[in-house]
Formats: sequence, C-alpha cells, structure tokens
Amino acid sequence: MTFKEIQDLIKLVNKSGLTEFKMKDGDFTVSIRTKSFSEAPIIQTGPAMMPVQNHLPPAQAAAPPVAAPVTAPAAAKEEAKDDNAGYLEIKSPIVGTFYRSPSPDKEPFLKVGDMVNAGDTVCIVEAMKLFNEIESEVSGKVVKVVIDDASPCEYDQVLFLVDPKG
Repeated sequence: MTFKEIQDLIKLVNKSGLTEFKMKDGDFTVSIRTKSFSEAPIIQTGPAMMPVQNHLPPAQAAAPPVAAPVTAPAAAKEEAKDDNAGYLEIKSPIVGTFYRSPSPDKEPFLKVGDMVNAGDTVCIVEAMKLFNEIESEVSGKVVKVVIDDASPCEYDQVLFLVDPKG
C-alpha cells in the first residue's frame, strides 16, 4: 500500500464516523483509531442520538427548561373518541406495515362507503416479509380509513371505523 493510499484511507475513516478500522493484506496490517475510540464495547439499543449544541447566551443556558402543558394532546384524543362514538373498530392484530390492497396495481380491499361482513379480508399487514391478510371481526359500513396506505401500524391500532347500522 502506498503512502497516498494510506492517507486516503485515513480521510475515508474520518468521514465515515467509524471509531476503529483494521485491514490486513498479506503481511501488511493497518489499524486506524479515531479520537472517539473506546476500549470498552459500546452497546447501542436504539437509534443514535445527535448531541444538541447550545446556542443560547450563558445566562439563558443555565435556566432549566419549562415543561409544555400535557393537556392539549389528551383533549385532542378525547375529542377524537367523541367523533368515533357509535362506530366499531377494526384493529391490527400484529405490528407491521399496513396495505389497503393486495398489490400496488389492484383496487383496495375496502373503501369508505363499502359494506364489510365478519370474516371479510379488509387489508394486508406485512410483518417480517410475510403478508398477513387481516379479516374483519365486525359487520357494517366503512365510514373511515384511519391509517394511510403503506404506513407502519402497531398492535391493536385502529385501522378502520365501521358503522354497524350500515
């Protein structure tokens, strides 16, 4: 390896955010460690968080943060529940990605205004590369599709609202 190639490798490691890089080519070995390298193993269980830089003057920087009122989201949830009163919910039985149709070029299983019966397939939820057909447990007229197509969905998340009176 030439000196120029080693310099390029160092620049590449610095740009990549790696803390350590090792390479062996025959008898030749290169080991590069950055300033942020640590001997202790780093275990990351969630998404990486970027450090927040403080751009406030020193007097304001020391002031403790003020908590935002929590009542607004709770009030919005209560209001949404009132709007959905009297409707039955079709919920996701698994975590995955919600799809309204069997394939991108096909029509959705259900549209607003369609009638659905218990046992009818209403959507697909993809989980771990498996496409699971979700069946309705209720009967009635679909009044609202709560989630967007190709969106992630949680366990027990409402997918459709159904008016049992039809």
